[in-house]
Amino acid sequence: MAVNLKGRSFLKLLDFTPREIYYLLDLSKQLKEAKYAGVEQKPLAGKSVALLFQKDSTRTRCAFEVGAFDLGMHPVYLGPSGSQMGKKESIEDTAKVLGRMFDGIQFRGYKQADVEDLAKYSGVPVWNGLTDEFHPTQMLADIMTIQEAKGIRNVKGLKFVYFGDSRFNMANSYMVVCAKLGMHFVGCAPKDLWPNEKLLKECQAIAKENGGSVVMTDDPKTAAIGADAIATDVWVSMGEDPAVWGQRIKDLTPYQVTMDKIKQGKEDVIFLHCLPSFHDDKTDTAKDVIKQFGGTGELEVTDEVFNSRYSHVFEEAENRLHTIKAVMLATIRG
Repeated sequence: MAVNLKGRSFLKLLDFTPREIYYLLDLSKQLKEAKYAGVEQKPLAGKSVALLFQKDSTRTRCAFEVGAFDLGMHPVYLGPSGSQMGKKESIEDTAKVLGRMFDGIQFRGYKQADVEDLAKYSGVPVWNGLTDEFHPTQMLADIMTIQEAKGIRNVKGLKFVYFGDSRFNMANSYMVVCAKLGMHFVGCAPKDLWPNEKLLKECQAIAKENGGSVVMTDDPKTAAIGADAIATDVWVSMGEDPAVWGQRIKDLTPYQVTMDKIKQGKEDVIFLHCLPSFHDDKTDTAKDVIKQFGGTGELEVTDEVFNSRYSHVFEEAENRLHTIKAVMLATIRG
């Protein structure tokens, strides 16, 4: 039976089967090849999509806007001050309005409940561009990058290690996608920065069904041994109080991705980061952190790793475009 995702929303990968995830990855590859070959079609010509952002973004916004254009659609960007959602208008009312004007809605914001409500009331596919709980479009891009780097389609059995604060969207989403695809996920963080226990147990059960595993450890000295891929994320997320920087630096410095950790992985290990990354002193945030706490601006990853042959962060960033196009095409056209 063929995979048909027409009319489906893309809110979290817990909602999708391994077969459906691989279908989206295969479609992403086809769309990327067509773009590189200059033979793209406009299969969604005449359609329009709303891009609703509570949180600013570089990659997510660009990927959805360029992706919509590549598919023949008209994207309308609604930034943090561009709509009345949640201020003068409820999520439900906003969803009902946008659903009558657009063929799909992207949401990037804070609460997972908000993107769920948009999907519930809009009547059109809704795509999660990031919430505090999940980041599913990033996961497709990361798995696609692993496939390309390793020259494989099936990622079952690969060891994926995540270093850093494991309570939020990136660690949650890595656990889910690894569990769904039968990979071996290792989250490495201080115990008070581990994921929600309910989600952790759910992912462990899913992983067991698919021949993989999900474990947490607070030992940064051994977690990366035998890794096929190593990832991290910023230590303070957008919207968090900057006052937490001091404690995060204290807690997470042992979990910084260094070349020593990379070299514990397999010979063909790759490094991933969803970006932006603090790996040098060339950003305002890094300068502020250096001023307050000292250091070089290298936080979650060293510059040596970020710019090494192991790093695939820019291929990963590009693959946001191709995977997001696949999600939009599959859920609008089917």
